[in-house]
Amino acid sequence: MSLNSLDLSVLVIYAVVLMSIAWWVSREKDGHQKNAEDYFLASKSLPWWAIGASLISANISAEQIIGMSGSGFAIGMAIASYEWMAAITLIIVGKYFLPIFLAKGIYTMPQFLEQRYDARVRTIMAVFWLGVYVFVNLTSVLWLGALAIRSITGMDMTHAMLALATFAMVYSLYGGMKAVALTDIIQVVLLIVGGFLVSYLALDKIADGQGAVQGFKMLMDHAPEKFDMILDSSNPHYISLPGISVLVGGLWVMNLSYWGFNQYIIQRALAAKNLKEAQKGIAFAAYLKLLMPLIVVVPGIAAFMLVPELDKPDQAYGEMMKLLPHGLLGIAFAALVAAIASSLGTMANSISTIFTMDIYKQLVNSEASNRRLVNVGRIVALVSMAIAVLVARPLLGQLDQAFQYIQEFTGFFTPGIVVIFLLGFFWKKATATSALVAAISSAVLSLLLKLLWPELPFIDRVGLVFLLCAAFAIIVTLMSNGRDQPNSIDLKDMSFKTSTGFNIAGIGVILILAALYASWW
Repeated sequence: MSLNSLDLSVLVIYAVVLMSIAWWVSREKDGHQKNAEDYFLASKSLPWWAIGASLISANISAEQIIGMSGSGFAIGMAIASYEWMAAITLIIVGKYFLPIFLAKGIYTMPQFLEQRYDARVRTIMAVFWLGVYVFVNLTSVLWLGALAIRSITGMDMTHAMLALATFAMVYSLYGGMKAVALTDIIQVVLLIVGGFLVSYLALDKIADGQGAVQGFKMLMDHAPEKFDMILDSSNPHYISLPGISVLVGGLWVMNLSYWGFNQYIIQRALAAKNLKEAQKGIAFAAYLKLLMPLIVVVPGIAAFMLVPELDKPDQAYGEMMKLLPHGLLGIAFAALVAAIASSLGTMANSISTIFTMDIYKQLVNSEASNRRLVNVGRIVALVSMAIAVLVARPLLGQLDQAFQYIQEFTGFFTPGIVVIFLLGFFWKKATATSALVAAISSAVLSLLLKLLWPELPFIDRVGLVFLLCAAFAIIVTLMSNGRDQPNSIDLKDMSFKTSTGFNIAGIGVILILAALYASWW
């Protein structure tokens, strides 16, 4: 099934509405020209509902929709651990990390690292993040998004990538973070509606029209192995999701790095009106995260039953979209484009923020005007998107499950990142040298373990490398006199007390997850 005129009309209406809203919220009022805070942090004015919606919209993109559906096809519901464990991680980030970040008034994660450590750490980590965001995150979203568009429309992959990149730039390049965050509200609504439509009709197809609930029961009866949350060591996919380690091991490191120290995610919370508003947004995002497996994993498992002969698992979501009648297909397709465009706009904005504030302003032109900084940011966003389009096919064209590849690649570096931030937060003695040791050790140890112990599951490798990096950083610190550092954080000045509503929300997340894992252990 391909898009007809009705579907295309829905897509055009969505695009026009989105760009109109982006222009409206981005316009310069009363002659006020955008400064760096306006462009990169939305004037620090975002309300909780915009923060929560934008967090999910930035997170759920082609990488999750296409990649995680593909992993659902190949592995099953166990891949949902990435989503559900993230809900608890968000609560931790809101309670313990955000108070520190907002108190520091930072634009970027590298900026915080300079405040806590020194300029060396800032520059090295800025270069690292720029490389990962351009060559892994931005590239994977473009490629997987184009893959889905090709499966629905038959469009050439290069043309699909160019169309996605152009659309994302048209609505986000001028307005910056404010345009991205506020239009994300529309994106999330479309994402949830379109995702549930795909899941519902796939399950209804399994049940021959008897409804999604019956289809879900039949799916569990037909493929019970796809609903094992904790994989046994005999499972062929154990190396990707190694049993109980998913709950107590390296996945925590992955999630803390992604939700706590990832620029294109945490930048939304940095743009909040205040700490309380940011924490409410984080809690809202945690509950939206609990819904995501119904949207991104269930279609992949349904595809395993309906079209088991797929050439690649990552084709699963596109095949399930073909079940939708015209009109609804247009809505679901618009939802997919919305998710992709939102993440592309978000990543490009964060790349431009890091380059502009941590590289250009610090190393090239420290006296640059606000107008100059905004213009540099726009140019960098455009260039990063062009690079991603050029390198996507060589990097990702031969992969069967791009989501698992992306997780394993980023897992080379995340242990060191988490060590750097956690010691920087909570240990006054941690030094800049120890931070650099942790960063370098993370890459070196991960590579060595990958080569020398290939049968070690990568999540276990992440956990082991995290412990080793922490040990190295502590030893290096103690060997350099072990004194409190002048830039250390005085936790006595920080309040980690949260509202009753936030605490209740956190307890609710824990209880829901306990019930889910008890049901599908």
